[in-house]
Amino acid sequence: MDDFGAFYAVSKDAVFRAVLAASGDRHAAEDAVAEAYARAWSRWRHLTDHPNPTAWIVLTALNVRRSWWRRLRRELLGSPPERPATTAVAGLTPLSTEVREAVGALPRRQREVVALRILAELSAEETGEALGIAPATVHVHLHRALAALRAHLGAPGLAAAREEI
Repeated sequence: MDDFGAFYAVSKDAVFRAVLAASGDRHAAEDAVAEAYARAWSRWRHLTDHPNPTAWIVLTALNVRRSWWRRLRRELLGSPPERPATTAVAGLTPLSTEVREAVGALPRRQREVVALRILAELSAEETGEALGIAPATVHVHLHRALAALRAHLGAPGLAAAREEI
């Protein structure tokens, strides 16, 4: 298995660049490459005989990405619930357009963490369980999200956003 570690160290950057270029989505590429290397590790005895193991991993990562995309396309979403356009729902104050846009500009995982930790008021453990990540990772994503919001909204804007939330 030491052989696999050396192979991984040499090939991981090239594989990631190839999958990123093909998918255009950094997070999806990271997930697909990780899955492909996990599959390669489990088959490493047989994969060492392959004429080009790096190409096998790239192809596997691209297939993982395609499978994920196909599953996503097959999901049927219902119509969104109707909400009053101008009235507050259940006594909640709606977020300003600026705050919504700033949160919407965050990466997906950071948006999810902000929504669950701040808006839904879940603990780090509950948020981590809901997202399938460690509580420490929740803290990291929340820290990065708040830093991005501070940069986007500025200190006065963030104080107003905190009051809105």
